[in-house]
Amino acid sequence: MKNFLHTLFMTCCLIATGCKQGPQTSPKEDNFYETFTVSLTERTLTTGYSAAISGVQTVEIRPQVSGMITDILIEEGENVRKDQVLFVIDQTPYKAAYEIAVANVKSAEAALSTAQLILESNKGLYEQDVISEFDLMTAQNNLIEAEARLALCRAEEVNASNNLSYTEVRSPVNGVASMIPYRVGALVSSSIAQPLVTVSDDSRVYAYFSMAENQMLDMVQQYGSLDKAIRQMPEVELIMSNGDRYEHTGKINAISGTISESTGSVSIRAVFNNRNHLLRNGGSGTIIIPSTLTDCMAIPQTATYELQDRVFVYKVVDGKASATEIRIAPQNNGTEYIVESGLEVGDVIVAEGAGLIKEGTVIRSKNMEGQE
Repeated sequence: MKNFLHTLFMTCCLIATGCKQGPQTSPKEDNFYETFTVSLTERTLTTGYSAAISGVQTVEIRPQVSGMITDILIEEGENVRKDQVLFVIDQTPYKAAYEIAVANVKSAEAALSTAQLILESNKGLYEQDVISEFDLMTAQNNLIEAEARLALCRAEEVNASNNLSYTEVRSPVNGVASMIPYRVGALVSSSIAQPLVTVSDDSRVYAYFSMAENQMLDMVQQYGSLDKAIRQMPEVELIMSNGDRYEHTGKINAISGTISESTGSVSIRAVFNNRNHLLRNGGSGTIIIPSTLTDCMAIPQTATYELQDRVFVYKVVDGKASATEIRIAPQNNGTEYIVESGLEVGDVIVAEGAGLIKEGTVIRSKNMEGQE
């Protein structure tokens, strides 16, 4: 009985083993591969650049005379007008200096009038031989001195008048006031470290960003010259620091004529309308520059693989995969690459799973066509 059971058990094991070791088919022989036929197409690619935002005119306002602040006539963050009085500096010493200057002018005018009378009198006396030539020349010199004295007093009066006017600190531009680091009673002068206030005209704003030298050269070659590039470049967009797209597009209106020696980049400026004052001086964002490519070859990124910083695709040649090195443009849209060299129109490439295929793999195509 034991021999019978042992024989039955061994027979079942052999049957089970035979089932597991049945013929297997290679999965590669059954797999179809997506393929892509290279064709000419048109693509619009975008490139982002970090940007610093500034009002079209930003002015640090500092006092031109020394003294104590007696009045602050604006609120922080307030819209101000050109020539609006923002601060008042103690006017008492400057009013006194102005009044002294006015009095000195009147005194000098009287002295000049007296000198003129004496000279006219001395001329008559000299003709009558009552006085000597020395007395006549002395009267003439006194007149010249009185004229010079009057000119000096008038200059001092103008200076005193200006100093008095400077005690009313006015805004030179329309704009928005910054925070104010000073309060009434603070002693200020023209050499203070922080300005009284900064006024920024942000009805329009500038977005400053940098572009690599080679990108700038490509752009100039594309348009023919720097001036043509500025005139013909498409409008740009701004992604604000919160990630939202700014509602108005901007225009590049200035490109630096020099290249930074430290960074090897070129400074570029774009201008944006900011009537709603959403963008503020000192802010940041990302400039998005579109570029339209015509008659270019675009292939799926899934069709490529990298090897030692080189990019390859598998071209289908006689039904088999053939590794081909390509050169791609630096810009892409996240799903496709623009091929600059290595492929020709009409070439068929493996569109997916290039990193899992080996040289010479038989390709059974699903005939994925080039996309327009």
